[in-house]
This record gives sequence, C-alpha cells and structure tokens, in this order.
Amino acid sequence: MPTLNKIRTALEGRKAAHPAEPALRRLRTALTFFFALDGLLFAGWVVRIPAIKEQTGASAGSLGLALLGVSAGAVATMMVTGRLCHRFGSHPVTVVAGVLMSLGIALPPLTHSPLQLGLVLLVFGAAYGGINVAMNSAAVDLVAALRRPVMPSFHAAFSLGGMVGAGLGGLVAGQLSVTRHLLLLSVAGLAVSAVAGRALLAHPAPRAERPAAAAAPAAGPGATSAAGPGGRSGRARKLVVVFGLIALCDAYGEGALADWGALHLQQDLGARAGVAAAGYSVFALTMTIGRLSGTALLERLGQTKTLVLGGATAGVGMLLGSLAPTVWAALAGFAITGIGLANIFPVAIGRAGELAGPSGVAAASTFGYGGMLIGPPAIGFLADWFSLPSALTTVAALAGIAALIAYATRNMARAAVR
Repeated sequence: MPTLNKIRTALEGRKAAHPAEPALRRLRTALTFFFALDGLLFAGWVVRIPAIKEQTGASAGSLGLALLGVSAGAVATMMVTGRLCHRFGSHPVTVVAGVLMSLGIALPPLTHSPLQLGLVLLVFGAAYGGINVAMNSAAVDLVAALRRPVMPSFHAAFSLGGMVGAGLGGLVAGQLSVTRHLLLLSVAGLAVSAVAGRALLAHPAPRAERPAAAAAPAAGPGATSAAGPGGRSGRARKLVVVFGLIALCDAYGEGALADWGALHLQQDLGARAGVAAAGYSVFALTMTIGRLSGTALLERLGQTKTLVLGGATAGVGMLLGSLAPTVWAALAGFAITGIGLANIFPVAIGRAGELAGPSGVAAASTFGYGGMLIGPPAIGFLADWFSLPSALTTVAALAGIAALIAYATRNMARAAVR
C-alpha cells in the first residue's frame, strides 16, 4: 500500500507540474496545420502560373512585373504584422492572415490583364507575408513554453504542404480549370483556418521569459533600460540583424535552386526534361527530411553548431551540384544542399523571435524574404556575365558565409540572453 501511495503521489505531482501540456499540444497541432496550409496554398498558386499567364495574355516581362506584387505585398506587410502581433497577439493575426490568404488565392483567375494580376497579387502577397510573421511569432512563444527546439518541425510542415500542393497541382492541371483548382484550394484553406484557428483563439499565447530587448518595444520610446544603450538591448538588436542575414543567405539558395536548378541540369549537363524537373524535388525532399530531424539535431548539437554544420554542408553540396560533370553527381549535390540548408532558416527566425519577439521575427523574415527575391535575378545576371554553373557557386559562398557569421557571433549570442 505505501508503494501505491508513493506512485499515486508522484503521478499527481507530475500532472501538477505540467498542467498546460494538453493545451500546448493542441496549440502545436493547430500551428502545424497553419504552416502546412501556407506551403500548400503558395505551391498551389505557383504551379498554375503558366495558366494564369495564358489567361491574362501577359508577356514574360509583364508577367515578371506582375509577380513582383507577391514580393512587394509580403515585404510591405511583414514589419506591420510584427506591430499587430504586439498589439493584438500572434494567434488572432495568424488566423486572420490565414483567412485572407485563402481568399486571395481565388482571385488571380478572375483577372484579365497583367495590371489586374499585379494588384491582386499585392493582396495575396500581403496575406502571405502576414501569416509568415504571425505564425512564426506564435511558434517562438510555443517553443519557449515547451522548452524543446521544435521550430524545425513547423517548417517541415510548410515544406510538406508545399510538396503536396505542387504534386496535386501537377495532377489536376489537365483535369481542372485554373479557376476551379484555386477555388477548391480557397475552400480548403478556409476550412483549415476555421478548424485550426478555433484552437488558436481558444488558447492565449503561452507566456515565456525573453531577454530585456524583447520587452523594449512595449516600454515606449522614452523608457530607459538597465541594460543601457550599449548593453544587452543593443546587443540583441544587432543580433536580430545578424540572424536576419543568416536567413537571407539560406533563402538566397532556396530561391536560386527553385528557379535555376532544373535549367542547369538540362542546359549544362544534358539531362532529360523529366530528370531536370526532379532536381528541385530532390532538394525539397531532403530539406523536408532535414527539418523533420531538426529537433533531435538541435537537442544534440545546439543552435550554433547546427547553423555552422548546416552552412558548411550546404556549401559543399552546392559546389558539387554546380560544378559536377554528371547529372547524378549534381543531383547528389542538390540533395546534400537541401540537408544543409534545412534548419538554417528556422533556427535564425526562432533566435530572432527569442531576442525581440514578433518584431524580431518580422525583421529577420524581411531579410530572409529579401534573399529569396535577390537570389534568382542575381543568378541570372551572373550567368550572363560568366556561366550558370559559376553563378550557382554563389549559393555555396553564401551558405559558407552563414556558417562563418554564426560561428563569429556565438559569444555575442550567449551574452544577449544572460
């Protein structure tokens, strides 16, 4: 009997010590659905761009200008979303942005000119930027409450959603009109937002202790901090920029491989169209696998070693992918690059959020999205001046720079959270 009483007491104490665990699990599931929804909707739109181009009668140049609407809307909204999260909370903003993105994806098929398309894509891009900042801010709070580095698992859900969206888009492209396809995605997105959003709105964001810098924006411009202008708060702000640059280096590689990987395989190595198209799929698959294993990697190595190892691995992989003399060696290089880049962006965004809350997530996300914007055109200009294989080596260079930045600022990062 005494033994049973001890067991009962221990179990009751364990339950009391973790009263919020079921709620945190529900929050994690709901956030995972929003990350997957983001990837699903974005990929579903991307695969139907050729059909939208034909419908609007856009030339390559006018289509390129219209597509800038996504980027412009996203970048313009990211910093605003950080302030909205501070004021209203990241959970309501995530739900609203999810609804707007779901509605926005149904609008492009209704346009009949490049100008109309560009204006519609401003709305879609604004929702895309908003949901990325809001859900990452919510994820940062949840990671702190769980006390486990699970941020990569959320980004793995985004990657999986993107793979499903692209795969389904390819399957239904010949069966459904672009209007019906994107309308179905809109309905699915609204359903997910309603179900997952209910869980988010039912539970407030878990409170987690942050460094002094994270509270600074709420204190007002006239407030003073014990850390002083050159103290902890100043270091944290500098580190947000540092982690933003690391995110930029990662996103540069993702954008470059998405737009130029298949062309490199086909044009420079003579791959058949089907094999060339598989190049990005290989990269995306290994990136997803890397993110699924990211939590275990972070628990074993820590954030700095994960960033350094990831950057070094991606650098080696992309040198092989860009300079290899055969298709299969290049595909192996793309696969290694995906593994290396997998956890750099999640860790960088997560660290920025730990240091400065939603405003840190917004700043680092803006840097990262900027990298995805400049990557493809930069590769194009360099390919004209030199060659495409030479241009793709810049992905390896920036991955190496990300590793060097992470290693060089490791002591500064530790000091900022003390």
